[in-house]
Order: sequence, then structure tokens, then C-alpha cells
Amino acid sequence: MIKLVHATWVADSKVALAFSDGTEGTYDFADLLARDTALTRPLRNEDAFKGFFLELGALCWPNGLEFSGASLHQDLKRQGKLRQGVATA
Repeated sequence: MIKLVHATWVADSKVALAFSDGTEGTYDFADLLARDTALTRPLRNEDAFKGFFLELGALCWPNGLEFSGASLHQDLKRQGKLRQGVATA
């Protein structure tokens, strides 16, 4: 099962994600934040959005919203935005 191993806020609604299979990509949550729901409304505040954390390989926010690493990986792959991670020396 693909899990998230690292997540970093990039800008606005974008988060750089690194996965357990060595791939990575930047996910834009703009469409998600445009939804008017109890879980997405608070995340329109940049500080609240940046409050995400990883738990058991998933991307989570304190308000209970979470995305599995596998679902984010699949979305990035479908969008053609998934790439092999860059090895560091």
C-alpha cells in the first residue's frame, strides 16, 4: 500500500508530497477548498490549511479531514503530475 512519507506546504493550496514508492508530486487542493462544507471552510484560512500533518501514511488536518496516501498518489498519477523522486547524494 502506498503511503505518504513527507508533506510540505508550497504556496496557496499546494502541498508537495513524497510517497513510500519513491515518487513525488505537488497536489493542488484548490478544488477541494472551493467546496462549501464544514470540513473545507476552515481550511480556506492559510494558517489552518498549513496545519496539516501525516498520520499512518495519510494527510490529515486537525478538524478531521484526511486523505489516504494511495488516493493522492492515484490522483497525481491520473493528472500526469507524479514523478520519480530525485535521489540525494
